[in-house]
Amino acid sequence: MTSAEDISRMFDSESKKLESFFDAADSKTDMNIHEIVETYYQVMNVSSMITMLKQQAESEPEELMEKIQETEKLISQRFDTVIHPRIMEKLSFSIQKLTKNLQSENSGEKSKEQIELDAKLFDELRQTMSTKEFVEQYENGLSHD
Repeated sequence: MTSAEDISRMFDSESKKLESFFDAADSKTDMNIHEIVETYYQVMNVSSMITMLKQQAESEPEELMEKIQETEKLISQRFDTVIHPRIMEKLSFSIQKLTKNLQSENSGEKSKEQIELDAKLFDELRQTMSTKEFVEQYENGLSHD
């Protein structure tokens, strides 16, 4: 069985990692797909840990419970209200831009280079739409809490 100290140390480590993701998200105006997905996974990981730890709240030290409350507040105030909406907006804008670029290409004869460029744009659009769907699932989870 893992000791309360080990659990507390692990939660503290994951919370610090989460904060570093938030700092990176705040300092960057344009996160790439990988960074977005990584950030959401870390939020979900820490949120799952919080849920698990709260279920055994009576047996957890007061210090850990305070850290849990701080982390919940951090997720709610910093991520859910600032970072998440900004990411949603960026993804929506990227999808619009990519779609517009692909639609504006005239359907006449295309060179091999243009076909390859279009293929790359389609792939980028697919990845961005997939990421937006993933981010929307997080948002749907927020509205059900």
